[in-house]
Amino acid sequence: MALYNDQGIVLRSYSFGEADKVVILLSPNRGKLRTVAKGVRKTKSRFGGRLETLTHVDLVLYEGKNLDMITQVSIIEAFPSVREDLDRVVAAGTMIEVADVVAQEEEPARRLFLLLQRGLRALDDSGTHPDLVTAYLLKAAEIVGVAPALSHCAGCGAKEALSRFSFAEGGVLCDRCRTPGSYALRPGVIDYLAILAGADLSALPDPDAAMSGEAMGISRRFMEYHLERKLDSMELIDV
Repeated sequence: MALYNDQGIVLRSYSFGEADKVVILLSPNRGKLRTVAKGVRKTKSRFGGRLETLTHVDLVLYEGKNLDMITQVSIIEAFPSVREDLDRVVAAGTMIEVADVVAQEEEPARRLFLLLQRGLRALDDSGTHPDLVTAYLLKAAEIVGVAPALSHCAGCGAKEALSRFSFAEGGVLCDRCRTPGSYALRPGVIDYLAILAGADLSALPDPDAAMSGEAMGISRRFMEYHLERKLDSMELIDV
């Protein structure tokens, strides 16, 4: 049993007992971190609103048998502009949901933490770019180790005649490797996805209205296929 310092972004929380809360955070050092904040639901709680979802916080914790207890907390980033706009809240909800599903307890998650941090910063600074969530999903897929093949055939590695896309096969397929269940995309969508996969979240290229909706749909379905679950938060995103 010991005190230790860590940081994290609050993914969610829920009531625990009469006045406490269980707070789930994404830590770069420990992955998904389950903690308890004693007395946080009391009017005079010393934690105030510092443990709200989407908040990046610095923590001092006491090791416990089941849940580590938060003894001190200070805000590093609150992302205030995200909270004031419904579209930004919805986009942030998808980022949080993906991070929550992907992160594992007691496994360092530095890349995932930095992706979530950069995504929330982009939302806070610039608002809801039509392709921000798509780019985030593609980058999350890379971190998980299932990034879709976009520049070569997922079956044979060929770089020409890329005409189909398959969730099961892991990306684009050439004419020779096309499989049942793969489907054709409109010209330019694969290149569009590849650009988003490699772009900085804070400096995405100008959106193409003819491509954005299909690109988001593909990235969403691809991620859902490999996570083996629906992304509920995306039901609220208007594409």
